[in-house]
Amino acid sequence: MSESPLDWPAYIGLMAQLLEVPLDAPRREELALQLARIAAIAGPLMAFELPMRQEGAGVYRL
Repeated sequence: MSESPLDWPAYIGLMAQLLEVPLDAPRREELALQLARIAAIAGPLMAFELPMRQEGAGVYRL
């Protein structure tokens, strides 16, 4: 299953508006570049499939 790439400039615009964070154009461009880099780095990790019997994280119960 192939996911379409995220529209980082649109995402940044929406988050800046939602969080009421003023961002100028150069800052938005740099943020979009960094988020794209982070997504590229995380891609292989997110694509790694765990065996059915292995949990992704520890489960703690009281």
